[in-house]
Amino acid sequence: MSGTDKTDRVIIDLLMEDGRMSSAEIARRARVSERSVRYRLDRLVKTGVIRVSAIVNPKAVGYPVTADVWLEIEPGQVTAVGRKLAELDRVSYVACSTGDRDLSIQVYARDNQELYHFVADVIGNVPGVRRTSTIFVPLVLKDVYNWHIPHGTTVGDDGVGPRGNSPGIPTGT
Repeated sequence: MSGTDKTDRVIIDLLMEDGRMSSAEIARRARVSERSVRYRLDRLVKTGVIRVSAIVNPKAVGYPVTADVWLEIEPGQVTAVGRKLAELDRVSYVACSTGDRDLSIQVYARDNQELYHFVADVIGNVPGVRRTSTIFVPLVLKDVYNWHIPHGTTVGDDGVGPRGNSPGIPTGT
């Protein structure tokens, strides 16, 4: 994987502002050639730094209730249960975790009753699920599609962290 630089981050920020922005407009605003923008976008996609996709707003399509559900799973079944939960249409996010719970998922529902039944009757009946803990999310202030590469951070060639620094520590520029 190749690293990202300031120009890449400008291009990414512009696309986050408007995912349909043309290469010509990006080039004008980033003060680089359109050919450079196309090359950089192709590289950023191929190396997995960015992914181009449509993001659905659950509230706009009738799913205004959001909840985080923490799950305790039977030993040795975390990955299998996580994969099964990832197949469910109400689940938007599945991740393995450490500590008291083994999995963290996010669920969208049309109302509180639907959420309750989904957690109790669907998730609760997945083989390997021992216990759930549901937390309503009444307000999301920042989501993954609002996250930007931290300023002063240059991803190294290994893709793990900043060049010349410990992973996750900004370079200070």
